[in-house]
Amino acid sequence: MPVPLANRLSAETSPYLLQHAANPVAWQPWDEQALTLARQENRPILLSIGYSACHWCHVMAHESFENEAVAAVMNRLFVNIKVDREERPDLDQIYQTAHQMLTERHGGWPLTMFLAPDGTPFFGGTYFPREPRYGLPGFADLCEKVAEAFQNRRNDIETQNAELRRALAGTTPTAAASGPLDAEVLAAAENALARAFDPRHGGFGNAPKFPHPTDLAFLLRRDDAALRQMALTTLTRMSEGGIYDQIGGGFCRYSVDERWEIPHFEKMLYDNGPLLGLCADAWARSGDALYARVADETASWVLREMQAAEGGYYSALDADSEGEEGKFYVWDRGEIERLLSPQELTLATRRWGFDGPPNFEGRHWHARAVAPLAAGELPLLESARQKLFAAREQRIRPGRDDKILTSWNALMIEGMAHAARVFERRDWLASAQRAMDFIRRTMWRDGAPPPGRPKAGQASEPEPRRGEPVSPPHERGAEAGFREAPLRADGAGRLCKAGSGSRGGGHLLATAKDGRAHLDAYLDDHAFLLAALLELMQAEFRDADLAFAIELADTLLARFEDTQHGGFFFTGHDHEALIHRPKTGHDNATPAGNGIAAFALQRLGHLLGETRYLAAAEKTLLLFWPQMRRAPGGFSSLLRALEEALTPPEIIILRGPSTEMTEWQQALGATPQRLVLALPNGIRGLPAALAKPESDHVNAWVCRGVTCLPPTANLRSVTN
Repeated sequence: MPVPLANRLSAETSPYLLQHAANPVAWQPWDEQALTLARQENRPILLSIGYSACHWCHVMAHESFENEAVAAVMNRLFVNIKVDREERPDLDQIYQTAHQMLTERHGGWPLTMFLAPDGTPFFGGTYFPREPRYGLPGFADLCEKVAEAFQNRRNDIETQNAELRRALAGTTPTAAASGPLDAEVLAAAENALARAFDPRHGGFGNAPKFPHPTDLAFLLRRDDAALRQMALTTLTRMSEGGIYDQIGGGFCRYSVDERWEIPHFEKMLYDNGPLLGLCADAWARSGDALYARVADETASWVLREMQAAEGGYYSALDADSEGEEGKFYVWDRGEIERLLSPQELTLATRRWGFDGPPNFEGRHWHARAVAPLAAGELPLLESARQKLFAAREQRIRPGRDDKILTSWNALMIEGMAHAARVFERRDWLASAQRAMDFIRRTMWRDGAPPPGRPKAGQASEPEPRRGEPVSPPHERGAEAGFREAPLRADGAGRLCKAGSGSRGGGHLLATAKDGRAHLDAYLDDHAFLLAALLELMQAEFRDADLAFAIELADTLLARFEDTQHGGFFFTGHDHEALIHRPKTGHDNATPAGNGIAAFALQRLGHLLGETRYLAAAEKTLLLFWPQMRRAPGGFSSLLRALEEALTPPEIIILRGPSTEMTEWQQALGATPQRLVLALPNGIRGLPAALAKPESDHVNAWVCRGVTCLPPTANLRSVTN
């Protein structure tokens, strides 16, 4: 008889898992206890992956996981494991890929996979209803059929599992290019984006539309004005559309239509960090006040709603409130009329489309900018916006996922710091620095990591037929009290010089909530954080940031680099053994860790003259070069690293009195192809490449490519 299990999620830190802690389903976390039980009892695993802001995850939970009868079937047949895809992106990557292989369909959330006891999936889908509909079976009936297949078709399952493991292994690139890198792939990527571009609404492809900030940033850096305009058009349409919160600021995750009009209302930190930085660059390129306003409102939303008192940034806001998607954000005409003066009402209804038919579910209005503003109308519109915002604040708010993820924090830190440089906003910079300080003292541990996660087992069981067709309205993928750990410098407390540190002796954690930081960090955590530190140091140099950057770079090489083939694995060398170890260069909802690692290591290598970092970046580009040449779409993060491999960034080191630095920094700006460090007099222990002599006036050391010019005190000669 199977061992009866209890629901074990109450001790977890994930808000998503805690949402299911009272379910009658005997949910287990993904851990050695649950995996060992499945192997010992030869019971299949029902793996459910989702996240707290996921609308269709909530729907499936209410329909099935809170239902006593459905839960009884699940508990009788399976070891049921619940995973937060944001805390365990390693598992999500593996099983989303496996789902696509098994069903020949895109995955999404909730992801519902049935695994053999060794962790190999043999059947799966996304959302399943409790009762048959959308052409899908009822979930309890499906569970019975899957369990029956597992018992009666084991040979078929084992054969399929072996094929699936081989297919997963085949997704890992091993054949690096031998020839030199060139710019042809950049032109091919430009052409691919131009072909997919929607000239009317902006963006790429049809509905649903995702922001793709890495692609937009790639286009915005182009010399061709037509390509830059694609990025600006897209950002304008998004900023005027309903995917952008016209009342409270911040971008939602995607638009369900091609017009950016009606979003899926969840707001994710990982979107808003890159989009904030992109708005800053768009304003710097075009001077359009729209981008400055959207940047200001988005940063204000982050500071108001997404930054913890301790400094870190929260993860997400739900799409739902009071059990309804979008209820917090949409309006009734009568409510608008009661709140606004006649003049405000006339302008607001014209500007935001409230004078047309309801655009959300046939009975509510969701604000989007449908009419231009005349000269002088902005103050009146702002008055209307503030009244609507104040009224909206009285509503029952969407749930907030208040765990703090290292990788997502890094994306927001980078975006906030970059926008702070562009707009000269000290409050935004202070926000980014507070978040980085939180990550450093909470998520970073000196010394070797603790023993690796439990191994997922070795047996090989699994699977019959391909997955049922899945295409209902499921979640589509595109895509205080914390224990401090001191920053590691050298033994005397000075800054580590490149190559003189522990070469990977530190240990980064991935997530924190309620005083508990845990889970080994992934490639993205290290790479995104390194890039964020480089942006922070350009906004305002702090020696602790440089020391942390060197530690992270060394740890990245020591724990993630594939020294044989090049590139970086998504999980560390000491990570739990899973059925597959991903190593991808393709951007998804977040940038590719390999692309950001190559970019950041390259920049740090140029800055410090550290050849280990430069060599690792080059090997990464060579590894993914064949893939980029075959199909350059989706590789914008790696292409950014490629651009700087072909034409290294201009490095400018400023040294002198801190009181005179501001004028130089303002004049040099925040150009993407330039890296500027302002090092005031008085900083000690700098690496040799940065240890420029002090003086009573600002001197600049400029390196363009491999050519370094003599120091100059002439600002005009540097900016020309």
